[in-house]
Amino acid sequence: MMAEEKKKELGEGIEVIPLLTSYSMGKFNLSHRVVHAPLTRTRCYNFMAQPHNAIYYDQRTTEGGFLIGEAAGISNTAHGIPNMPGICKREQVEAWKPVVSAVHAKGGIFFCQLWHAGRVSFCESQPNGQAPISSTDKGIKKGVGVMDYSVPRRLRVDEIPMIVNDFRMAAKNAIEAGFDGVEIHGAHGYLIEQFLKDKVNDRDDEYGGSLENRCRFPLEVVKAVADEIGAEKVGVRLSPFADYSDSGDSNPVALGVYMAKALSELGILYCHVVEPRMITMYDKFESSESLIPIRKAFKGTFIVAGGYDRSEGNNIISSGAADLVAYGRLFLANPDLPHRFQVDAELNKYVRKTFYTTDPVVGYTDYPFLT
Repeated sequence: MMAEEKKKELGEGIEVIPLLTSYSMGKFNLSHRVVHAPLTRTRCYNFMAQPHNAIYYDQRTTEGGFLIGEAAGISNTAHGIPNMPGICKREQVEAWKPVVSAVHAKGGIFFCQLWHAGRVSFCESQPNGQAPISSTDKGIKKGVGVMDYSVPRRLRVDEIPMIVNDFRMAAKNAIEAGFDGVEIHGAHGYLIEQFLKDKVNDRDDEYGGSLENRCRFPLEVVKAVADEIGAEKVGVRLSPFADYSDSGDSNPVALGVYMAKALSELGILYCHVVEPRMITMYDKFESSESLIPIRKAFKGTFIVAGGYDRSEGNNIISSGAADLVAYGRLFLANPDLPHRFQVDAELNKYVRKTFYTTDPVVGYTDYPFLT
């Protein structure tokens, strides 16, 4: 329901805050449209969810709120940096259960983000010190804010079904851990995007070259996961305009539209797309490009992310250009973000230097509530 229609229903004298209107996302009845974005925080020691993770997510849960968990590795080759969670081992599944239970106890909807770093990794992070896997054997060019990642190994065609199966099994594990669904991380220069983007994918087989071929592996992953747990429990995150970790594309609109149409055909629950304008650790990027063509091409729930504030979030919901808005930095610093948006309160300022530490409290669970 659009904000104008809601206002007429309630009466002209009542202010309607579009971000705080209800929304039906498939079988999930959301009480508001403020989504907790997936945020890597490097506080999952030894790739295991911890008790303080349960506190963090509990703090940010509201009745009917939608949270997407931080990127969780789908296999022992998936990790890029230490202290990120996994979802491929029995003990990892068990470790997630109390975290998921904490969210469910407060009435939240919780999805697990499935992730493989690909070449955004180091030999030291890989089994037996082997090279990270990727669509290519090209390393990431050194640039501002870019770490000196290891040179990857190009996946053979016969190995790709094994990676698809890793995603499938990780999705199964996530449901066993209690998650309501999964989001497949196809953004930010990681493995799936290393196949999607023509700046990095230099293959000349059925997984490279044409747009259709570059999208083949990502769509095989989505189909396998949807077949395993049900398409109604699956979302996908994309960043067609981004160039994270030297992974850009020559025609991001065409890529985004192609993927949106293909994902619609698979009947997945939502498509989560990062805006052309972004705020990263190193810079703020502005663009005249728009997500509208991708929005029109996808028939399910459309989530946007990319440095939104309260006003911008309200405007994009009112315009119909998105159904939900994902907040990252604002949500990590404001555990009661939906409430603050409701009363238009001042927001806590995030402390960047604590984003990726291993402290279980400082910069993690110690941000104050409004009341």
